Amino acid sequence: MNAPPTRILLTGANGQVGWELHRTLATLGQVVAMDSRAMDLADPDAIRRALAEVRPRLIVNPAAYTAVDQAEREPDLARKVNAEAPGILAEAAAKSGALLVHYSTDYVFGGGGISPWKENDPTAPVNVYGATKLAGEQAIIASGCHHLIFRTSWVYGARGTNFLLTMRRLVRERPELKIVDDQVGAPTWCRGLAEATAQVLAQLASPLRGADRPEPWGVYHMTNAGETSWYGFAQAILDWEGLAAPPRLLPIPSTDYPTPAHRPLNSRLDNGKLARVFGLRLPPWRDALKLCLDKAE
Repeated sequence: MNAPPTRILLTGANGQVGWELHRTLATLGQVVAMDSRAMDLADPDAIRRALAEVRPRLIVNPAAYTAVDQAEREPDLARKVNAEAPGILAEAAAKSGALLVHYSTDYVFGGGGISPWKENDPTAPVNVYGATKLAGEQAIIASGCHHLIFRTSWVYGARGTNFLLTMRRLVRERPELKIVDDQVGAPTWCRGLAEATAQVLAQLASPLRGADRPEPWGVYHMTNAGETSWYGFAQAILDWEGLAAPPRLLPIPSTDYPTPAHRPLNSRLDNGKLARVFGLRLPPWRDALKLCLDKAE
C-alpha cells in the first residue's frame, strides 16, 4: 500500500512567491494553499486553527508584511505578521516534527560596505520591516524546529506589485524617470525562488541523499547571481521593452529620493552556502529577467 502524500501547508498563496510555490510543490505532496482570508497571520488563533486542521508535515511560509514604508507607520502589525506568526509556525513544527521553510530578506543587514553578506555576518536592520523579519528568523531558530530560512532580495514577477511591473507601466507613461543608483543588490525572479525551493526539498526527500550527510537546517541566501542598482535594473527593463520613444532614465542617490523607511545601500548576498550544501546556483539576474519577460508576453 502506498503511503499517503505529504501534507504541505503553504501560506501567502496569492503572493508572488506563494503563487509559484503552489505549483512547484505539487510534485512533493498534497499542498493546502492558504491566503490571508483562510489564515490571517496577524491572528494567532487563526494560525493555530489552520495548523490543527491541516496537520502538515511541511510548512512553507512565504507570506509576510512587505510594505516597507507602511511598516514604519504600522510596526505592531508588521511584527505580528513577520515575527510572531513565524514563531507560532515554528513552535507547531517543533512539537509535530514538521519541517518549516521560511523566507527572509537582505534587509536584516545594515547595508554597509560592498562585500556580499554571508549568513553568519552581523545583522543590523535599518528599518521596521528588516527588524521584524530578523525577529521572525530568531523566533524560528529559538524554537528548535527543523527549519530552512531562505534570505532573498528584490523579488519580482509577472504578478502582484513589484518594481518590474511598476517600471513597465511608468516607461509608457512618463518622458523622464529618476531611479536610485546607489542601492545595490540582485533582482530575483519569484519563479526561480520557488523552483530552487522545490529542488532543495526534493533532495531532502531523496534516499540518494544518504543518512551520513549532516543535517542541513539553518539560514541560506538565495538570490539570482550578479548585482546591479535599481537604476541598472530599470535600464535592463527599458532595454527589453524596445520602445520607439523611450523615456530618459536619470540615476540619483538615495538622498534625492527620501522615503519613510531607510534602505540599505548594500543588499548583496553571498549564495555560496546554498551551492556548497545543495549544489544549487540561481542564474544571473539578467537571464532570469529575460525568461520572466518572455513568459509574460
